[in-house]
Amino acid sequence: MATAEPGAGIGAGGDSQRPDGVFFSNELIPFGGAAVRTIRCLLAALGWLALVGASGAACAGPKEDTGRRAVRTVVAGRLDVPAGGPRAFLALHVSADWTRPLPGIRRAVVVLHGRLRNADTYRRIVEAVLAEGGPAAMAATLVVAPQFLAPVDAAANALPAEILRWAPDSWQAGAEADGPAPVSAFEALDAVMARLADRALFPDLAAVVIAGHSGGAQLAQRYAAVGRGLDRLEAAGRQVRTVLANPGSYLYFGPERPDGAGGFALPPREACPGYDTWRYGLGDPPRYLDGVPPGRIEAAYAGRQVVYLLGAEDRDPEHHSLDRSCAARLQGPHRLARGWAFYRHLAARHPRLSTHRLIEVPGAEHDAREVLTSVCGRAALMDRAGCTPE
Repeated sequence: MATAEPGAGIGAGGDSQRPDGVFFSNELIPFGGAAVRTIRCLLAALGWLALVGASGAACAGPKEDTGRRAVRTVVAGRLDVPAGGPRAFLALHVSADWTRPLPGIRRAVVVLHGRLRNADTYRRIVEAVLAEGGPAAMAATLVVAPQFLAPVDAAANALPAEILRWAPDSWQAGAEADGPAPVSAFEALDAVMARLADRALFPDLAAVVIAGHSGGAQLAQRYAAVGRGLDRLEAAGRQVRTVLANPGSYLYFGPERPDGAGGFALPPREACPGYDTWRYGLGDPPRYLDGVPPGRIEAAYAGRQVVYLLGAEDRDPEHHSLDRSCAARLQGPHRLARGWAFYRHLAARHPRLSTHRLIEVPGAEHDAREVLTSVCGRAALMDRAGCTPE
């Protein structure tokens, strides 16, 4: 597997490297996450938690949360998305007024929420990483957090009819909105990128990072392959990086899938009809891709700068939010395996692949905060030091 060199600053530190160019962060993990949950469960079993005023609720299995409930917080910003019909606005958080020139902004981080559509939570995660760099880092970075709302959100929050809303989870594959116009999630992101490509508004902007976790990473991966807005950013001289944290599935560029023995083979189609159609493969693509040859899509993706940021403990094949469709299961039993398989698939098809890197975060489960605020998460988002080996 080719050694992938990320952009500047997935930085200079003390991590270990496998011979195939895959990196593992050796950071000291705070006393928390999986380790502390295990200890709490042991204490609960011994009846000791009550002595320190704690409960054993954390030992219960994960709560089922399908993302069908209405969001509590709808972010305040709005972006007019060209729709060729009724006016349509994307809900989003923006950390500064981007309707006027913002000289001094050198980096933009576009962070994509997961299936719970909790954009406000994700923007706070990114802003916490920024705060570690002090006032200068915060002043030089714009945070954008789109919110792909659902009809239940619009009803519960009495939103105006012109606010875009999607069927739950459909936006992860770039689907068209339910209303007020059939705007795809890709077109919504194109509108965000068009604003960031505007040199009059952002004369000093040098880098744009598009980061997603879970469902947001699924959208980010597919957008890295097909997004017209990324071409516009690059034409404006912006360096673009995509950070994929724990996606549940990937867009494959060929019909082969992992064979369970470290290789790839054609699965029997009768066992999973449609396994290679759109969101899992290039068959039956959405309207957004009309007239675009599959080869161009793959070439564009292979040429992007992409960081696969995977929790080393995100390997539960029965996780409540894991895609367990037959098409997804053909990619691997759990998210960690699926990430490794896709990375190897791409490297096998592109032996000179040099702009993609896979990083495992030790101890991290399926948790956006654990992954994105890790040493390697901070490096991927902000070019902080400490992730790349010396």
